[in-house]
Amino acid sequence: MKVHFIAMGGSIMHQLAIALHQKGYQVTGSDDEIYNPARANLEKHGLLPTTEGWNIKNITPDLEAVILGMHARNDNPELLEAQKLNIPIYSYPAYIYEQSKDKKRVVIAGSHGKTTITAMIMHVLRYWQRDFDYLVGASLEGFDSSVKITKDAPIMIIEGDEYLSSPLHRHPKIHYYFPNIALLSGIAWDHINVFPTFDNYVEQFHIFANKMEEESVLIYNREDKLVEDVANKATHLQKKAYQTPTFHVRNAQFVLQHEGEDFPLQIFGRHNLQNMEGARLICSELDIRTKDFFEAIQSFKGAARRLELVAEGEHSSVYRDFAHAPSKVEATTHAMNQLHEERELIACFELHTYSSLNRDFLPQYKGTLKAAKHAVVFFNDHTFAIKKLPKLSKKEVSEAFGHPNLQVFTTKNELIAYLKSINYTDKDLLLMSSGTFDQLNLQEIANFVV
Repeated sequence: MKVHFIAMGGSIMHQLAIALHQKGYQVTGSDDEIYNPARANLEKHGLLPTTEGWNIKNITPDLEAVILGMHARNDNPELLEAQKLNIPIYSYPAYIYEQSKDKKRVVIAGSHGKTTITAMIMHVLRYWQRDFDYLVGASLEGFDSSVKITKDAPIMIIEGDEYLSSPLHRHPKIHYYFPNIALLSGIAWDHINVFPTFDNYVEQFHIFANKMEEESVLIYNREDKLVEDVANKATHLQKKAYQTPTFHVRNAQFVLQHEGEDFPLQIFGRHNLQNMEGARLICSELDIRTKDFFEAIQSFKGAARRLELVAEGEHSSVYRDFAHAPSKVEATTHAMNQLHEERELIACFELHTYSSLNRDFLPQYKGTLKAAKHAVVFFNDHTFAIKKLPKLSKKEVSEAFGHPNLQVFTTKNELIAYLKSINYTDKDLLLMSSGTFDQLNLQEIANFVV
């Protein structure tokens, strides 16, 4: 098979290119900019394009597929040439389906918890030496890549993103996977740039469930009323509900309780135990017994940038998290507050995504930082120019979050000065962002804290 990637530098696109190369495909690609880690990864496997930019000579009649990334435009010259030559053009989720249509496909969907639940399932399957392929949106301990596709693995575990698939395929990625087993974790409005209303966003999950084949299995979070509504209306599916299991916190460790037995965990937070229960039901569908699941999950440490410990001292700690949507910010802040209830929590959040920087969406963050004693919101004015959005004022941001002890900063130096002014005895610091706080050196801050 000979395939070509247009805009191959994306986080999943380049990993899919590598996975196909390792499967024995002849892979080429192009992009107008490729940054690390994609650049280094592609170079390691001999797949880095020799020049940047687009060249119609890359598109030849012997190509069996062109895989189109979201970064490309509709007038991309390589795309136009592929259309002229009638070469099949796929978004990456559609091509993932082509690669897995003879396997049992397990898709984890929802507005939050997708990466963690997917990572939990992968951890348990690997612990019990099960053979499986996968697609996950984060770096995971024990896995060399975020995409694996083989000929023989009978299962594929897929983290299902609801964002658009490509410039030509303007539907959520989850619409292209047609799972045999699916999990729906929660629904909370996001991606306002492509789903301008809440109802439009919720509709995508109804479509996802309706696209599943008769008698496929939907595992869903019964604590989320919107999810429950999706499940109730999907009358053609087998359905199994889950909810947060019984747990307690002992010596700053979350301990799951099941049938009279305690299972100490390395993860923490009520939302993560809820995620774990969903993962358990998925694994049950894959013939992993409950007692075997609990044995394996006790060694699960989490995915990269998901409540990840940066540094820890005797009286303080620093964690970072990928949280960016309101539901994620609230759940992560609450989890940190539960971990050390005797300490004060300082929660620092960066407005970085299109939705979070949008004046119409900003009120969705009301009360999301309430579990923190002290709160910080950071945003960089330059980000508004990049996303072509009107700037927000500090006052607007402060009023939107509604936290009594909120600081708002717009420069990295202001933020650093504030963080270094605090006495961190009996205090924890939580840093939440899908970005980098304008290239903030987290280790430098962590060293100061602990």
